[in-house]
Amino acid sequence: MKGKPMGLWSWFARRRRPATAAGRPAFAAAIEPKEQEPLTPEQVADLKAAWAELAEAAKESAATGFHACSRGGKPWQEDPAAVRSMAALLRRVDAEDAATEGPTAK
Repeated sequence: MKGKPMGLWSWFARRRRPATAAGRPAFAAAIEPKEQEPLTPEQVADLKAAWAELAEAAKESAATGFHACSRGGKPWQEDPAAVRSMAALLRRVDAEDAATEGPTAK
């Protein structure tokens, strides 16, 4: 075996180069807030309609709350497709619960 032995402790203790030239981790740029363009009136209307769908699905479901994470640098609350996905998820979970609680449950 050439060079230094690579035991577990030597692997953890070795020094690593920063991922970027500035010394910041590579993911730092991904989590920095980005400026967003204001929504057009059509986008605002679409977002309001999506939130209405989510409110309806929440009323129909037995869920008392949920938590969602943002992806792609834009908050999910501002993305009509993501809001509609949450509404569809609530409906699907409610339908699956109703199917399992049918006459054969218990």
